[in-house]
This record gives sequence, structure tokens and C-alpha cells, in this order.
Amino acid sequence: MIKNSSSEIQILAQHICNMSVFKVRRVIDQICGRSYEETLMILELMPYRASYPILKLVYSAAKNASHNMGLNEADSFISEAKVNRSTIVKKLRPRARGRSYPIKRPTCHIAIVLKLKDKSKLILDQSKIKI
Repeated sequence: MIKNSSSEIQILAQHICNMSVFKVRRVIDQICGRSYEETLMILELMPYRASYPILKLVYSAAKNASHNMGLNEADSFISEAKVNRSTIVKKLRPRARGRSYPIKRPTCHIAIVLKLKDKSKLILDQSKIKI
């Protein structure tokens, strides 16, 4: 976890999930800019394999923010989410006649930034709900 300011939490997971960056990016694009609770609901219902490691990462970031900095999880949202390429794990698979076939497994780095919503926006959102 990397702490930038009092209302922002950055978390980075390196060499995560043995899957392509493109497969993870289609899930990350769905949650960027959404609230914490909405993000959890979206990730739990998505049918993709990449959604579970991202769900664990978002959950961990929110728990770190509440424990270390005393921030409320319900008032946070995903301000930024990035996926970058990492190393490629290379293996050899035995084939016929003593030959081998290379297996390439891509890995990726996932970075998520949680921010607190502005208090002025929270008051406006609550006033809209009451009306």
C-alpha cells in the first residue's frame, strides 16, 4: 500500500493472476469511477476469471484505508485503476519424439487508487435521496 494524501489510498498488486493484460483490463474498465459498494457488487456478479483477484485487491485496499487511516469504506470510490504488463512465465511442455513446446503465461500488475468523495458532494447526494 502506498499512501499519497489523507483522502487517497494507492494499492499495487504485482505479478498477479496468470492471465493476459487484455482480459484483466476489460474488468478494470467496468469499475473505474464507481463507488466502493457498487464495485463490489459488479465484481461479484461478473463471469470473468479476472474479477476475483481484483475483488480481493479492492477489498484489501478499503480495509487498509479504514484500519490504517480511519477512513470510511462507504465514502470511497475507485478514482483510478491501471493494468500493466509484467513478466512472462515460460515453461516447456514435452511433445512427441523428444521435442518440446514452449508455454508462455503472461502476468500483470494491477494498481488501484481509492479516494474519498467530497463532503459537499455527499451532502448533495443525501439531500437528493431525502427529496
